[in-house]
Amino acid sequence: MTQDSPLATSPKRLPKQVRREQLLDTAVALVRSRGTDGLTLVTLAEAAKVSRPIVYDHFGTRAGLLVEVYRRLDERHRTALAEALEAAEPTAEAIARVMSTAYFACATDMPEFAAVSAALKGNPEAEAIQHDLLAAYTNLMATALAPYSGLPPDALKLRCIGILGAAEAIAAELNLNRATPTNAITALTDLIVGNTTSR
Repeated sequence: MTQDSPLATSPKRLPKQVRREQLLDTAVALVRSRGTDGLTLVTLAEAAKVSRPIVYDHFGTRAGLLVEVYRRLDERHRTALAEALEAAEPTAEAIARVMSTAYFACATDMPEFAAVSAALKGNPEAEAIQHDLLAAYTNLMATALAPYSGLPPDALKLRCIGILGAAEAIAAELNLNRATPTNAITALTDLIVGNTTSR
């Protein structure tokens, strides 16, 4: 294991926020290598080479840890999408394609995202947080599409929510190898353009 690996840590005392970031990086690496079943407060403490009380102090429970990992992955995905949107050509088609490409890149480049989401099912507090994060993602989409849409803001957001449901279904087909990335991106791009923009 190299020193740059998320699972390799320095024994020195770190500021609390720095330690939290390091623990979250280690947790994401654990989910990627062992799945969500392999991520507990104890396994995280062992992988990060810190005492168990440090991990409990930061996350409290396994559900609390999973929620924070989910937040971290969501933040990475939304940041990547926002940066791609800033660089996109200012047309409805280009914006829709950037969104579609980013969505499926998340599905393939961050497989732990779906795993953590599934692990949080049934936890009311976690599902409320996921709902809030989905709302933030929907707002990002709607804001980017608004210049090309004649829909009222509430109607546009509702269509974005529907499109994200369709995107999830297409991602499932992609993960089952029943669709190619190119076809998935094209299908989602067409759905976005066809359902949110002025013709």
